[in-house]
Amino acid sequence: MNEASRPSSLTDSKEPFLRQVKIRNFKSIEACRVRFGRLTVLVGRNGSGKSNFLEALRFVAESLQTSLDHAIRDRGGIEAVRRRSTGHPRNFAIELEIRLPSRDIATYGFEVAARKEGGFVVKREQLRVEYRRGQVIAGYRRENAEVVSSSIENGPPVQPDRLYLVNVSGFPRFLDVFSALTSMGFYNLNPDRMKKLQSPDAGDLLQRDGSNIASVIGRLRHDRPDIMRRITSYLQTIVPDLSDVERVALGPQETLQFRQRVEGSKHPWKFYAASMSDGTLRALGELVAVTQLVERKTPVHLVGIEEPETALHPAAAGALMEALREAAVNTQILVTTHSPDLCDQIETDRDRLLVVRARDGISRIAGVDKASLEAIQRHLYLPGELLRMDQLEPDPADLAEQEQLVLFEPVAAA
Repeated sequence: MNEASRPSSLTDSKEPFLRQVKIRNFKSIEACRVRFGRLTVLVGRNGSGKSNFLEALRFVAESLQTSLDHAIRDRGGIEAVRRRSTGHPRNFAIELEIRLPSRDIATYGFEVAARKEGGFVVKREQLRVEYRRGQVIAGYRRENAEVVSSSIENGPPVQPDRLYLVNVSGFPRFLDVFSALTSMGFYNLNPDRMKKLQSPDAGDLLQRDGSNIASVIGRLRHDRPDIMRRITSYLQTIVPDLSDVERVALGPQETLQFRQRVEGSKHPWKFYAASMSDGTLRALGELVAVTQLVERKTPVHLVGIEEPETALHPAAAGALMEALREAAVNTQILVTTHSPDLCDQIETDRDRLLVVRARDGISRIAGVDKASLEAIQRHLYLPGELLRMDQLEPDPADLAEQEQLVLFEPVAAA
């Protein structure tokens, strides 16, 4: 397939952007290899490690957006990032397989080692870009402070504590990978921050806690009113009396203003964000997060949301999942939950269901076990019903294969 005939957007296919993730010794995760769908739901008890899985993906994005040193220090240092256990493994590693807008497949990963004298070094880093038929067209392999193979000549120097992908991101093949990985967004929305008056910004991307949502809403209403109408429509199914939401200026700052129908009143009443419920604000933030920048030049390829059902009435779970499923056509979505009501909305023929269990302080992640999956597909039980009975288990065959996890297969660079 030549360059001109390839689709220019991930929306041209139902295939997910993030295809596979391998993790070793990151926080509570000893080893895992997970595949994804367009909409993937991770279920498990509190403290099972669902958040640590999303944190591993966010760690990759932040290490490239800022620096590896900043990402590690922001999480409390190398001792807080690598898995704690008997024997204290000194290294942790993460590897992602992604589909680029060109439809080429890229596999990128790195291994970080804690130094005995303190600090850390990048022990290994590797990138492989290949056509779908398997031909490697670009890549490099870095061992400690040396690039041992590369598809580019006279590349930039290596720094022991920095990721090499940042250094080579100016080269076209590598820029595609860098841009895709740094476009991932992860959200743990904070209604208290969303209620406060906010300083205006460009509104290009929603902050992790939602603290600039007024600016993002303002930009969407101006630049993409069609997206804003869709957000408002879905929000109305969650909050039936709500009719509109917009950004309003209050002196040098701004906030959101909601219009809500009130029985006996001819016109909707106006409420500032400070007067709205936590559930309404979280739902709005989630809808914005999964639809922002869609169809723009630099789309958000993947959005991860922790516990989207928090502070939401159980009856609204169906509307929320419908909205997420529609948005997943354009933006891949990962959510974590322990809500049976949200799980009841999972459609296993379209959505990817992953189960997270913690045993002896180790998180284990895999697709749902075959017996439970068959019960769901035969409509004997809903996923939420099995979760209520504590009968959702990760597939033991999948977990057994993960014990033989291999990262950083050799690159045969072009």
